[in-house]
Amino acid sequence: MLLYHASKHLIAQARSRNIPRRLLSMSLTSPEAFSVEKHVAIAAVRRACLVTSTVFNQLVRDRTDTLKKEDDSPVTVGDYAAQAVINTVLRNAFPEDPIVGEEGADALRQGSNTKLRERVVSLATDALREDLIDGEKAQWGLGSQHEHSSEALLKAIDEGNDTGGPNKRMWTVDPIDGTKGFLRGGQYAVCLSLIVNSQVVLGVIGCPNIQIHPANPDEEKGCIFVAVRGQGAFQITLSGASAIKLPFFSSQKSYVLQSEESKHTNIPLIRRVSDELHLTEWGMDSQAKYCCLARGEGAVYLRMPAPTIGGKRPYEERIWDHAPGSILIEEAGGKITDSEGAPLQFGLGRGMGENHGFVATVDEELHARVVSAIKRAQLAEPTL
Repeated sequence: MLLYHASKHLIAQARSRNIPRRLLSMSLTSPEAFSVEKHVAIAAVRRACLVTSTVFNQLVRDRTDTLKKEDDSPVTVGDYAAQAVINTVLRNAFPEDPIVGEEGADALRQGSNTKLRERVVSLATDALREDLIDGEKAQWGLGSQHEHSSEALLKAIDEGNDTGGPNKRMWTVDPIDGTKGFLRGGQYAVCLSLIVNSQVVLGVIGCPNIQIHPANPDEEKGCIFVAVRGQGAFQITLSGASAIKLPFFSSQKSYVLQSEESKHTNIPLIRRVSDELHLTEWGMDSQAKYCCLARGEGAVYLRMPAPTIGGKRPYEERIWDHAPGSILIEEAGGKITDSEGAPLQFGLGRGMGENHGFVATVDEELHARVVSAIKRAQLAEPTL
């Protein structure tokens, strides 16, 4: 049995709040809780990582297969193909679950993007039709016996249009988090999470360019990081082997992990915090930062809203930007909040509300020191 039954009290509470019984019962953890979901998520992320690695090796180096989002960031054929793979797997395994995703397929349907669309379909089809490995099931849409039409895959991409919100069970998908890192051959992540009643209960992050062991940078690359609420956090290889409980590494330096892109975060403020706490700055793209922190390579993760001019509000972070990483940190024994020490909000919709920044640390005592240091650093900021 995957989950414990909810108590009579919880069932009554669910009825009074019009919450489906299955959603409330799924907030109760057990050793088997979300076992199927975990295996489905690992399979989806693993195959999406195969897509992104193929895209980089075969297509990205010529920089011809990109579009622009509204925020002017690049979207590659890999974003679309990876989301098509993940959403196809989720739709086959859990047809009733809504998906909150980043990309839509409208641009791919345009006649001017025929070549891009054909590459997306080809890459997604190849990944989905690969032979099954241990833990994967054909009924999830995987294996050579399945055919995947162009329209079916475009529709799968569009499945990620849910608006999010509280009192529901939903998946979040970020097919390539850190697109610029991906394009330059740096760190990026394929991110998937399951949220139930505004609480993240499962997170899976694939990092094809992370070394399997931090102490051996010349060894094989490619890891998947997995966390289930109440069950700890683990690192496995892309092939699914060698599960290691997190954290397992102790860095000789105390690093503060921050964004590689200056427009995504307030680097001067982070520098003042780092100087006060004697931390060494380490810039990195994507939720790979959460993964490195969870396995012990860093001490702090900081993401502070970049300064704005003329009263413009800071960028509203999306739930897919932090849901997988947040549970990974917590299940590895760390703590994550906004920069004021408040819990993160994953039930407000696609966004996370007012952006106060994000603080993740490897232990609670350090977390309190970082929050205090941020307050002092903010007081010292020049007024724009």
